[in-house]
Amino acid sequence: MMKAGLILLAVAAFALSAAASAQAADPSGAVPTGQGPALTLREGDIVKITFPGAPDLNPPEPLQIRRDGKITLPIIGEVMAADRTPSDLQNSLIGLYSKQIQSKEVVVTVISSSFSVFVDGAVLHSGKITVNHPLTILEAVMEAGGFDYNKANTEKVSVIRKQEGADKYTYYTVNLKAVIAGKRNDLFYLQPGDMVHVPERFAWH
Repeated sequence: MMKAGLILLAVAAFALSAAASAQAADPSGAVPTGQGPALTLREGDIVKITFPGAPDLNPPEPLQIRRDGKITLPIIGEVMAADRTPSDLQNSLIGLYSKQIQSKEVVVTVISSSFSVFVDGAVLHSGKITVNHPLTILEAVMEAGGFDYNKANTEKVSVIRKQEGADKYTYYTVNLKAVIAGKRNDLFYLQPGDMVHVPERFAWH
């Protein structure tokens, strides 16, 4: 147990160091804050697609996004789904099925999305979390046992995200206190490999 904790701390230290290096290399010095990108579809995800105004077009079963990022639908055939948000895919399908539907309504629902993230800091159970569904930063903290409210700074929860194909990191800061209080309802969805860090409040001794 202690060994696993030391490994996690080492990974966290490396990611934080890399994030700082990436930030220093950026001449703008900008660090994104607030809510992160919306949920993005990936290969392996399973989606359900329904046509409320034309149920005959509904695929009989949920569809898995193939390794080439595509799904196959009746009439129109192959459609690129990966690296798009569900709303982007919905809008695309509305256009592709414009001759078959009158209501101009298509619903894309993510049924399954398996991946892992890491949570550490002022939570009750630091470690790796593996899920089979889309996961928000707040849900990840809850999966880690919730905040350690004696220590946690819930206003400045960090997400460290490695940029695809590059040895650089993007650093987000999210005010989960506002989300919990109902003052914000926009969601921050996590991506595979994201590291969530809940910092401790500064205290005078």
